[in-house]
Amino acid sequence: MKFIQTIGRSYGWPGPVTAILLVLVLWLWWRGMHTGTDQADDALRALDDWTMAKGALDRDVLSARTGMLRNYDPLVHELIALHGAVDRLREAADGDPEIVAASDRLASLSDEQEQWTERFKTRNALLQNSLAYFGLLSARLGEAPQSSSRLQQVSALVSSLAAAMLHLTLDTSPNVVADVDDRLRSISIQGLSPGDSALAEALTAHARLLRRLLPATDSALRSLFTVSAGREQEAVRARLLIRKSTAETAARRIRYVLCTISLLLVGMLVHLGMRLQSRAAALRRRAATEHLIARISTRFINSRPDEIAAHVERALGELAVCIGADRAYFVIDGEPAQAYKWCSEGTGFPPGWPGNATAIASRLSTSRESHVHIHNVRKLPPGDQRDALCAADLRSWLCLRRKGVNRLQGVLGFDAVRPEAPRRPCELGLLSMAFDAIANAVERVFLEQDRERLEAHLQQARRLETIGALTSGIAHNFNNITGAILGYTETAQAQLGPHGRVAGSLAEIRRAGERARDLVDQILTFGRRAALRRSCISIQALVAETKSLVEASLRPRINLVVRMTSQQMIVSGEAAQLQQVILNVCNNAAQAMDAAGTVEIEITAQEIGRAASMDHGELMPGHYVVISISDPGRGMDGPLLERIFEPFFTTRPEGNGLGLAMVREIVLDHGGAVNVQSAPGAGTRFDIWLPSLSRLDPLSRYETPGAVRRGSGETVLVLDADRERLLRHEEILAALGYEPVGFTDPAEAAAACRWDLQDDWGAPTRFDAALLCSHLHAGRAALVHAARLGETAPALPMILAVASAREFGAPALAQAGILEVIRLPLVSAELAGALARCLSVPYSTSRRLLGAIAVSDVVVP
Repeated sequence: MKFIQTIGRSYGWPGPVTAILLVLVLWLWWRGMHTGTDQADDALRALDDWTMAKGALDRDVLSARTGMLRNYDPLVHELIALHGAVDRLREAADGDPEIVAASDRLASLSDEQEQWTERFKTRNALLQNSLAYFGLLSARLGEAPQSSSRLQQVSALVSSLAAAMLHLTLDTSPNVVADVDDRLRSISIQGLSPGDSALAEALTAHARLLRRLLPATDSALRSLFTVSAGREQEAVRARLLIRKSTAETAARRIRYVLCTISLLLVGMLVHLGMRLQSRAAALRRRAATEHLIARISTRFINSRPDEIAAHVERALGELAVCIGADRAYFVIDGEPAQAYKWCSEGTGFPPGWPGNATAIASRLSTSRESHVHIHNVRKLPPGDQRDALCAADLRSWLCLRRKGVNRLQGVLGFDAVRPEAPRRPCELGLLSMAFDAIANAVERVFLEQDRERLEAHLQQARRLETIGALTSGIAHNFNNITGAILGYTETAQAQLGPHGRVAGSLAEIRRAGERARDLVDQILTFGRRAALRRSCISIQALVAETKSLVEASLRPRINLVVRMTSQQMIVSGEAAQLQQVILNVCNNAAQAMDAAGTVEIEITAQEIGRAASMDHGELMPGHYVVISISDPGRGMDGPLLERIFEPFFTTRPEGNGLGLAMVREIVLDHGGAVNVQSAPGAGTRFDIWLPSLSRLDPLSRYETPGAVRRGSGETVLVLDADRERLLRHEEILAALGYEPVGFTDPAEAAAACRWDLQDDWGAPTRFDAALLCSHLHAGRAALVHAARLGETAPALPMILAVASAREFGAPALAQAGILEVIRLPLVSAELAGALARCLSVPYSTSRRLLGAIAVSDVVVP
């Protein structure tokens, strides 16, 4: 219609002529849409549906009578279809009295059909039930033991009655009914046992019920089939066909008229196209806008990352001048929102604007991409949106809001837009291109920032790798020194009593040596992460053990309080590392307290239903144990809180900056996460999340410190290339109750094992276990020696002692026949535990189970 009005104005037609043409076209359109053919087609379809539903109803009734249809839902659906077809026929009648009258007659017939169908359903349901019971009781009576002649006689009469009843189901004529009556009268239950009598009495009762139901059901069936609507259907069909023919004739005439008018309008349209040349100016303006966006995109491509912010503001200014705006801005969604702004000379941005432009655009439109163009802000209905826009001193507002899944989300807005600003979708589409160009440039800045962060992390990783290489280089000599200190100290302690000044001095020497060894191991562990020696750990037992260690190191007037529930909480991991996590955090908490106070440890169980992001780490859905350590100390501000987990970052002159860095790495290695809450003067709280095992899992591998397990004179083969170290190792084994036999040459050790074989399994009679010591740069050679010993004595349990086992993998250790891996320098408790575990494996099964045991239990320290 607007098209006709445009043509009238273009050709200068008077208003009445345009109105008459408009009314004519509207009338022809309305007549073409309401010719009556659709109503006639709908009525014919409704009539056909009624006929089909009637046929289906008759078919399903016969199926139900014969017992083939047990479910009466199809009958209900077909009755509903009958009434629905009648209703549609009435709706399509369009006031025709003949069709309305025929519809009423069909409705009456449908009601009659429904009444007879309901009667048939009731009788047939009872009939089918009685037939089922009659057959079941007849079968039971026939299967009963024929213990008496009377029972045999009754069984024969029942069989005769069943045959007559079967005939009655097919033919309900009076002769057949009389035959059934005679058979019923011939059956007498006298002389039968009580059980047989009850069975026969129930059978005859169902037979009498069937005798009444079968004729009545067939009578209802005949009445249902006598309902016919053939004449009504044919009369209605003939009337509808006449209506359809008349409507098609009228529609044909209207199409001819509309075709003539269409040809006239096409001619006018061709002539009008010539006048569209006056729109070339608009196209040139569009081309200028496109060139501007192209220049902006090219400028972004050629600019450095540090120049993009200035180029974004320049692009906003050029776009604002192009569309006649006083202010322009690009706001990126986020907390807080980031905005690039431009304003013309003499104008400025009021407080809060354009920060809240995103929220207003979201309320005005909820689609993924929307254009908001308000020509006059003052004409908006009263509300929060109008108040916010008026507070920003806006006369008019043009805003493009975009949302994406993997892209920046934000708003490109222009304030105080002139009336000739872009309004058509194509020109607004150009603003979408401008949005994409600016968004890509800003996203490039973010990508550059991510690249810089990744480079920083890479440099950090390289520094850690350098530390690992450095510590590996000094570990050999330093561990030799600490090994000698610890070995001779343990030997001296074994020869002295537990009391006395000398024993106390030896204990201090041993503790200092252990601290030196642990310091090198801590740096080595942090520089080169190793595989975890996982076991089931009770968090309650771990915290209880750690509590005594923490309390021993706390300053006076600083207390430690542990709160835990009675619920058993178990995690999978390495107990020593998790204990180190608690120790490091508690020590940091105590050092952050300048006055008296309490460090609190709280253990809770949490369940997460969906993935969650913590300060450090991501958590998947599941059960977790949360160890919360809080202190009332100095607290930390935001910048300090962001750096506490950086390696070598410390605020204490005596600190090494590895404590919290190790906490983070250990927790992440265990599949957990760390969350930190702190504020200056308000204390700090560390939440350590660790995946929890099922409460039904056995607590099999967590051990608390106890007495060292001693040997009973078992012979242990010791292989070490250095004779001085070999002597120290023999002294440690002798102190543990074992008989050591040392070798410096692998060939001599293999020969000793070969001479000592006794049976086909290779079970030795002299050596019960073997200890192979591998120092720095000799790891691979140790595996070769172990493989040779394994070939010579296949059932000999072997322990590998190494300074660092990071270069070994579990498959390689298993292939070489290694059952246990321990650290150098040797520690009595660790060595005793490894020997006890190895000696517990029977000789006859050790080699056959070696692959499975090695893969699952070989631990890389």
